[in-house]
Amino acid sequence: MAATAVQQQQYKSLAAELAKRFGEDAAQRDKEGGTPKEQRDWIRDSGLLKLLIPLEYGGDGGQWSDVLWVVREFARTDAALAHVYGYHFLCLVAPHLAGSELQKAYFYETTAKHNYFWGNSSNPLEKSIIGTRLEDGAILVNGSKSFSSGSPDSDLLAISWNDSSSGDYYEGIIPTSRPGVTVHDDWDNMGQRQTGSGKVSFESVRVEPDEILETPYAGQTVFSTLIPQLSQSILASIFIGSAAGALDEAKSYTKTKSRPWYTSGLDDASAEPSTISRYGELWMAYQSALSLVEKSDRELDIIWARDVALTEAERGECAVIVAAANVQASRMALEVTSRIFEVMGARATASRYGYDRFWRNVRTHSLHNPAEFKLRTVGNWFLNDQAPVPGFYS
Repeated sequence: MAATAVQQQQYKSLAAELAKRFGEDAAQRDKEGGTPKEQRDWIRDSGLLKLLIPLEYGGDGGQWSDVLWVVREFARTDAALAHVYGYHFLCLVAPHLAGSELQKAYFYETTAKHNYFWGNSSNPLEKSIIGTRLEDGAILVNGSKSFSSGSPDSDLLAISWNDSSSGDYYEGIIPTSRPGVTVHDDWDNMGQRQTGSGKVSFESVRVEPDEILETPYAGQTVFSTLIPQLSQSILASIFIGSAAGALDEAKSYTKTKSRPWYTSGLDDASAEPSTISRYGELWMAYQSALSLVEKSDRELDIIWARDVALTEAERGECAVIVAAANVQASRMALEVTSRIFEVMGARATASRYGYDRFWRNVRTHSLHNPAEFKLRTVGNWFLNDQAPVPGFYS
């Protein structure tokens, strides 16, 4: 059962209010890096962490399009908090996709009851955690993972490892506070500086049998292969929200601080014809990408509702739309977040404004899952009628 229109409007009001509060010191926090503990607690207190959880498990019964709307709203002022919020759900649904019915119910209910914030340490391409099976069925894991987004200040942690004997890939869910887990909080990249996407290390960490998921990625159902579509959709919404925030800031700056060029003969920078034209270009590019992302969100809602009845053909069509939306959104956002300086002027590059963070955030994210390979997915589908083969990123 989906959330009602009234509930959806409540989510939007909450998200908009939080985004406004995030924006009060987003530029300064971006410079500092680290973990935005206070702001993460605001999200906890808002109840928005249970937005996607079905009503029967104590959640609000929202759809993925609701979650992605919130991601875009947060990204208007703080793309890092938008990222950890979106990835909270990416990790939260792992038991739904790849676990048992008991695991799905338990983790949904526990998260809804306690407002748990999920973190990630399951980078599938990094075979740096080894799991050894014990006689009682538990797993002892050792090693470390990078790109562990949202791990600092998380309550539950989605982790992955490769089996010491077979080399097979496994996933599990553990409390972040479990003995042997060390969240290093050492993320220091140029963008998404408060996502906590650094390293987590594991020293003889025990994963109980009921914490081990059954069918990650290469599962027994088509539905269990949807992680790439979910992650790409979250990133696409971060791109869209970042572009929207950049345009908001640029518009305000142009109308209140920008100066017309001295030979223009104008008293107001917002009356300069070339500035007006550039804003037209940027707004149209944004609206075009937003339309494709919103179409992609609707398709995602449809296939998510299909659950284990999802077919390969349905998944393939959605995967193509999601890939196209992600590429279009990232291209547009890179252009918008760079070109806003053309309509603001040289003084807008002062570090106190922090306007460069919009581009840095988009540029950082757009490199994690290269556009070239998503373009091949889309082109191969259109030209050769071949749907993408399910994998870690397709």
